[in-house]
Amino acid sequence: MRIDILTLFPEMFTGPFDTSIIKRARDRGILNIHTFNIRDFSQNKHRTVDDTPYGGGAGMVMQAEPIFKALEHLRELQEDLGRVIMMCPQGMPFNQDLAKELAQEERLVLLCGHYEGIDERVREKLVTDEISIGDYVLTGGELPAMVVVDAVARMIPGVLGEMASAEADSFYNGLLDHPHYTKPRVYQGMEVPEVLLSGHHKKIDRWRRRQSLLRTLERRPELLKEVNLSAEDREVLGAVYNQLQEILGFKK
Repeated sequence: MRIDILTLFPEMFTGPFDTSIIKRARDRGILNIHTFNIRDFSQNKHRTVDDTPYGGGAGMVMQAEPIFKALEHLRELQEDLGRVIMMCPQGMPFNQDLAKELAQEERLVLLCGHYEGIDERVREKLVTDEISIGDYVLTGGELPAMVVVDAVARMIPGVLGEMASAEADSFYNGLLDHPHYTKPRVYQGMEVPEVLLSGHHKKIDRWRRRQSLLRTLERRPELLKEVNLSAEDREVLGAVYNQLQEILGFKK
């Protein structure tokens, strides 16, 4: 996959994309990430890319022309731009399903805004998708772009080595992840659950599924509405419901 990032601060991406899993994926040619400074496409000698908003108001607005020019340059490098994604608070909420969807693309272009926003004509003419990583406002689109790249990269075959690692993550199958343990077996009086030491893989899988269900029920119960629950899953959740009724005195 090729990912092009349009930004006013390309230096922000140097650390995150030059370490760990992303770096290994880039070194192996699985993931190609390129950053472009939008200022390089400014048509004036001061390389300014913003101006005051029509109609008045606080702050500055990023101009359309440098972004149009930047995308023209990207088309010269490779005709098909793929999906052009603008990072903005008004976009669709980013989640695991969207990460998996984007991982199927051959090319993505991420546009990072700044100041009070981007000239609306960029959105109307060039942008195919708008993505938000949460209901809060950040200084710019760079941090959200990093989040999107990291989440999408994990879904690309070969990036993690074993796809099972990604499939075990929280949200991959709609549930939160189960607890994890490693050596030593006992630490400060806290023991690893006996089932994980049994070597019985079916029992371990059932225990992990149960823990994922219970953790999701406790922390993010709304997620359960979207999960394809098996009969055994429903039995686990039903037992919790019955226990709760008894504790609250609703069941006699």
